Amino acid sequence: MSKPAPALYWVRRDLRLSDNAALRAAAEGGRPVIPVFIRDSLAEGLGTAPQWRLGLGLGHFAEALDGKGLRLVLRSGDPVDCLQALVRETGAEAVHWTRAYDPDSVARDKAVKAALEAQGITAQSHTGHLMFQPWTVETRTGGYYKVYTPFWKAVRGLAVNDPLPVPATLKAPASWPDSEKLDDWRLGAGMRRGARVVRPYVRLGERAAQSRLGAFMASKVADYGRARDAVAEDGTSCLSENLSLGEITPAQCWHAGRRAMEEGKAGAETFLKELVWREFAYHLMWHSPRLLTGNWREDWDAFPWNEDARLREVRAWKQGRTGVPFVDAAMREMYVTGRMHNRARMIVASYLTKHLMCHWKIGLEWFEDCLIDWDPASNALGWQWSAGSGPDAAPYFRVFNPETQAEKFDSEGRYRDRWIAEGRRTATETALSYFDAIPESWPISARDDYPEPIVGVKEGREKALAAYQGRDF
Repeated sequence: MSKPAPALYWVRRDLRLSDNAALRAAAEGGRPVIPVFIRDSLAEGLGTAPQWRLGLGLGHFAEALDGKGLRLVLRSGDPVDCLQALVRETGAEAVHWTRAYDPDSVARDKAVKAALEAQGITAQSHTGHLMFQPWTVETRTGGYYKVYTPFWKAVRGLAVNDPLPVPATLKAPASWPDSEKLDDWRLGAGMRRGARVVRPYVRLGERAAQSRLGAFMASKVADYGRARDAVAEDGTSCLSENLSLGEITPAQCWHAGRRAMEEGKAGAETFLKELVWREFAYHLMWHSPRLLTGNWREDWDAFPWNEDARLREVRAWKQGRTGVPFVDAAMREMYVTGRMHNRARMIVASYLTKHLMCHWKIGLEWFEDCLIDWDPASNALGWQWSAGSGPDAAPYFRVFNPETQAEKFDSEGRYRDRWIAEGRRTATETALSYFDAIPESWPISARDDYPEPIVGVKEGREKALAAYQGRDF
């Protein structure tokens, strides 16, 4: 009997061995598996921090594959050209990958599928990045959900597939195709000195993600309903970093959360709702790609937001020098850790779009460049929700007051002390790390005086409400 032809496993945002339907399909029937990652225009277009984190993730996943006797083949270029070349070089008869949902990836994948199938090559996408496929969840009238709570009610009782185990056997091909070198791609070059600061906060790879999930379920989930908003506490799962690159799946998190709920742990349902909020973001992006690029509510198109990212106020917001401690602490947390507490994200987004009257796209693009847990759907929905222009958005008249928010969620000032050095007699190590992480071109020192507010909290709120007055939102 002739040996089965190899299959290509096209690696994307699924850097794991377990619960990986694409990998299992490629290995089915004892076929040799050739994992390949393609640095295409979408990968090259990632922001600075997401691209750096991708490079770390790829390096770690390559080691995991090596432990199973496989190699991660690296190629650059158009995926159609790269995959067709690999089919010719290896004799592969199938290509499998995990499905993506943003419009650019969908267009790319359709082109790949059409080109391969025209050659008689099996080309198949698989689930894994979401629990519920966007086209399978509909309202009673057949449309898509535009409000979160009905969406949650529609999916909370649906079956979620049990996570798949690591394939028992992964066979290597008789010979490996040529591969580019990850170091030559210099995916982390844009981080410069910031990489050294952020790296200790990264929890890299599938094993670390599973450890994070286990620790959260064991000791934190019971109090999650309260602790998730307490910005100075370690009360969240921090799994967004790993979910963004598929080092863990939402299904794995869902089943762990369900078990915790059955055990009577009070915060487990809230955790499940947060997982479904992520699904809701993808549901909206799939059905209304406008979410990524323009006001989801078109009546906001005429709103007089500032769109000039060069303004002094925008620069101060980016640098964490607005003079509003809660806002500045949150921005600095992002530069040091690569992430930002979710409660803090709402505050800094509201401050930019309402107190400073700046377009949400300025913030969306800045987060896209700075977050190691960047996710296209969640980032867009978060910004449009805060700005008031999106689906299920905060009402336009809701202008978060950073001072009252700090009193409520950082009453002892520990979060602000952790991240702000100026004006403190003894600054914390984390606060000082901010000055090591930021671009050297920013003329900022821990010895500087802390700035006065660029816009007063009361003044900014009144200005925003005056701009909203008389508009039909």
